[in-house]
Amino acid sequence: QVQQVESGGGLVQAGGSLRLSCVFSGMFNVMGWYRQAPGKQRELVAQITSIGNINYKDSVKGRFTISRDSAKNTMYLQMNGLRPEDTAVYYCAAKYWMGVNYWGQGTQVTVSS
Repeated sequence: QVQQVESGGGLVQAGGSLRLSCVFSGMFNVMGWYRQAPGKQRELVAQITSIGNINYKDSVKGRFTISRDSAKNTMYLQMNGLRPEDTAVYYCAAKYWMGVNYWGQGTQVTVSS
């Protein structure tokens, strides 16, 4: 069974930092962090591939950093300078090049003003 497990969410004040982790059940080609705020669609926050390509949502550039540890099948999202508008449930997802995403269960991130 393909399953990803996130951790690291929580409550933080504006300007603070959090680090999310996602442990994958296997080796994938495309890995990413998504988020979904109440009443909004799920959106891609950051993505990293097995060949090292990285891209970010414009509003998080310079504040968030995605990385991975292949030996541990783990992906991270370091979030600095958090803002109230970053509040959402954060999901990790992974897929093979032409496949569908396998999702984690989500972790809540709440940023207070």
